[in-house]
Parts: sequence; structure tokens; C-alpha cells
Amino acid sequence: MEDNKRSIYAHVIIKLLQGPVYLEEKTAWRDLRAWQSAIQEYFSKIGIELVINETEGFARILQPEADETDEDPLPRLMRKQTLNYETTLLCVILRQMLEEFDIKNEGTKLFLTQKDIKEGIELFYKEQTNKSKLWKELSRPINSLLGVGILKLTREDIANKDNNQYEVKRIIKALVSNEKLEQIKNKLSTHVDTIQQ
Repeated sequence: MEDNKRSIYAHVIIKLLQGPVYLEEKTAWRDLRAWQSAIQEYFSKIGIELVINETEGFARILQPEADETDEDPLPRLMRKQTLNYETTLLCVILRQMLEEFDIKNEGTKLFLTQKDIKEGIELFYKEQTNKSKLWKELSRPINSLLGVGILKLTREDIANKDNNQYEVKRIIKALVSNEKLEQIKNKLSTHVDTIQQ
């Protein structure tokens, strides 16, 4: 008869299936490190890879792309999300701000207000009409990045959204590498030049 006893590290597996696990999640991180081999083995049996980034303080799971020669590829557990222009622009701006924050070595967590984010976006829009439109619709790209775990709302100001504060989660570095950042910045600058001509 099969033993149905729950695994001691089940909570870590479930958290990883929900999204990244961060160093500040003390219990989950400790158990992840303690049971790392067993957790890696569990995920490898279903074609998933466990990635632990000690430097940035997070762990996540990845599903490698199916090999073209694989006759029976596994279904995708994690669907790729296509981000629209505004959300991609915001993602690049946040990634750049995190890079600058790390260079200045001002701590481990980057917190930005909505006003800070607006000021970062301003650089991409010369025309006031384009800026005003984007500012009005800023909640959409922010909500998209909250949904995928790149941003976390840490302080809300109902009276003045400009005072809303967000933490830029370090998972953004895994999703937008330095090389990818440069590629996207080049594409975005071409797009901005086109719409402003």
C-alpha cells in the first residue's frame, strides 16, 4: 500500500508553484535550503528546474523549452505572458532603477512611490500630451506588474495615488537580464522616436 503521508517540504513546493520564494520568507527559505536536493529531485521528475539565486536572495522554478526532437513534450505549467508597450516600458524603467540602486549600494530593497515611477517614465516621453495620457493610465501597467510579482504594494494612499509606495522585487533581474535590458531599451527608443516624429 502506498504511503500517503504529506512530505515535510510540501509547503515549499506549493510556494514555489505560486511564485518566487524570497530570503526574507525565513521559514520557507530555511526549509528550501534544508531540503534543496529532495525538492530539486521532485521538480526534475516533472520536467521543472529549481533555480536558487543566493546573490539576489530568491528561488524560483523554470520549465525549460521543449526540445524540437521531443516527440511527447510536456504541457506548459507556466504560460508566457506578453506585456504591452506601457508595461514593458515600466518593467525596463524599474529594472534600470534597480541597477542604479544596486550600484549606489543603498540597501537590499528598492522602494519607489508612484511619483518616482512617473518621473522615470517622463524621460521616454517628450510631448506633454503623451505623458499626461500615460500618467492617467499608469495604474494598468502597475497592476500588471503587481500581478506577475515584479512590484509589491507596501503603502497605499487612497487620497493621493502618487504617494503609493511599491517594492521592486528582485525577480525582475531574472526576468530581464542585462543583455535583455539593452535589447528592450533599443527597441523602445526606436518606438518612442517613431511615435514622436
